[in-house]
Order: sequence, then C-alpha cells, then structure tokens
Amino acid sequence: MARETGPEQLAGGLSRGPLAPAYLVAGGEILRVLECADAIRAAAREQGYAEREVFEAEGREIDWDGLEASLRAPSLFAARRLIEVRLPTGRPGKQGGEVIAGYCAQPPADTCLLVTASEWSRKHGGKWSDAIAAVGAVAVAWPIKPHELEGWLEARLRRRGVRADRDAVRLLVERVEGNLLAAAQEIDKLALLAGEGVLDAPRMHALVADAARFDVFRLVDAALNGQAAQAVRMLAGLRAEGEAVPALMGMVVMELQRTAALARVKARGGNLAAEFRAQRIWDAKEAAYRRALERHPAARWERFAAAAGAVDRVAKGRGDGDEWLMLERLLLAVADARAVPLLAA
Repeated sequence: MARETGPEQLAGGLSRGPLAPAYLVAGGEILRVLECADAIRAAAREQGYAEREVFEAEGREIDWDGLEASLRAPSLFAARRLIEVRLPTGRPGKQGGEVIAGYCAQPPADTCLLVTASEWSRKHGGKWSDAIAAVGAVAVAWPIKPHELEGWLEARLRRRGVRADRDAVRLLVERVEGNLLAAAQEIDKLALLAGEGVLDAPRMHALVADAARFDVFRLVDAALNGQAAQAVRMLAGLRAEGEAVPALMGMVVMELQRTAALARVKARGGNLAAEFRAQRIWDAKEAAYRRALERHPAARWERFAAAAGAVDRVAKGRGDGDEWLMLERLLLAVADARAVPLLAA
C-alpha cells in the first residue's frame, strides 16, 4: 500500500520545493480533494508548467492509449506540462495501472502527473499508486469523523484569519452537520463579516446561516448522494419551517431533468465531461451526480423527472394526492433504488 498523507498537509508543503513527478489525490471528501488539486495546479503555474492536459472518462473509459502517447511525447516549445487524470471510481484497470506505473518508472523532468479520484478505500491502491508514492505523494481525503470536525474547522478558521473561541466553534460544528462544503461557505462568509477580535457563541450564532433550516439545495444534494434518511429529515425540516411544496419543486424538477440529460449521454456512451460543462455543473458537485448515475439507469431518471412534474401539479391544485408524501417518496427513490416501488404506491 502506498504511503499517504492528508490533502491539507500535501498542499501546505508545495511551497517548499519543486513539484514531484506525480501526485494522487483521492477520497470521498470532495472539497478536500478539489482544494488539494487546486493547490497543485497553482504551484504548477508558479513553477512554469504552461501546458495542461486533462484526461477523464468519456463514456466508459479513459483514453489510456492517448494518455500514454502524451506522457511519452516531448513538451511543445520546451514548456513544462501538467497532465491530469480524473478517475471517478479510483480504479484505472489493468491498462491504466500499467500506463501510470510505466510513467513513474522513468518520469520526464518536464512533466507532472496529477491523478484525482472521488472514491477511495484501502482496496483501491495497487502497484500504480505505490509507483506514484515512490516518485511523488499520495494524499487521501478520508471522511472527517465527528470528533475530528471541531479541529478541522478551527484550522480552517485560522487559515482564513478568523479567531473563534471553543463555544463558537462548537456552535459552527452543530450548524454545518458534517457538510464540509457548507462549512467552507460559512467560513468564507465569516472571514468577510467577523471583523476584529475573537468570535464568541452569540456572535457566531448571529453570523452563520443555520444549516438546520435545510434549504432545498442541500435537500436535492442529499438525495443525489444516496442519503435517504438525511433527505427525509431535511424535507421534514423544511415543512416545519413553513415552506410550501411549490416553492421547492422548481429546484427539484430542474435537478432531476439535468440528471436525466446526463443519464441519456452516459447511456449512449457520449462525452459525459462535456455534458457536465454544458449543464454548468461545477467540479465539486460532479461526484454526487456520478454516484447518482451509477444508482439508476437512464429510463428511471426520465421517470423521476416525470414524477416531479406530477408532484408539482398536485402541489398547485391540478391533481389529487398528498404532495408532501409524494415528494418524500420521490426523494427516497432517487436516494435508494430499493425505494423505487414506492413511486407506484
């Protein structure tokens, strides 16, 4: 198994010397993976890596032959190159593993290989990741455990120049409920609003948005991520806050139609990366959509989009039924394939 470090530790050490020939940044904590990869890209720009190529799965598999040819080809105009390989599943397969290991055996001086993956476990590693570790670094973004979140938030607050006492940090822990993307957004806001001095709990309470209000964006994210229980709890929270179903359905319908479009492209073996760009889906959310697409076939996503339209019609008085129950069953079906029969109930 390859030696590994944390994404924050890897990013923090980039300024201490030239880039290594290869890096692997992987894990389910997408924010940490993205920020570490961004730090490597920034370091590459500062060190004169003027060329950048990206290889990612288009349809079913990465063009490994094209990647191998690119890794062996000399740089244009004697420029340094950053070559990125995006592995959503964290598994390059036999050919991909051989290409990566072959590069690491004799890496050229003008090239840096960056491999990122949104899925990772102890079983993912192999000779290819060991080869990366031998010439560079492997950073794994393991899920932040509940008892680790307070320390992670404290460190991020310090990096953004925000000072907060222990009670304030604990309040922030409660607000973000383990959602690192939400935490990052709140800390960015605090950096603008906190001002001088140390934040205490009352001041923190006044400044941060209460994640317990469960906005519709996080509701849909939970369903796409397969978090059925969390989606149901969020929906109950929205209802308790006095939200109306019609106010939620615009976002729900849009997201399901967007996912259905992605599923159609995936089903015909098209360029999924291009469709993500066309749908204006930002990098941090790609992994959620990819996980959702693996959970259901394309035809089912069309069914989900149609079911959302039916919920919207009932909520607007143009059909019979309980719109809250219908929406709950729809979200459960999106999150868990075992709940799909509920749509017919």
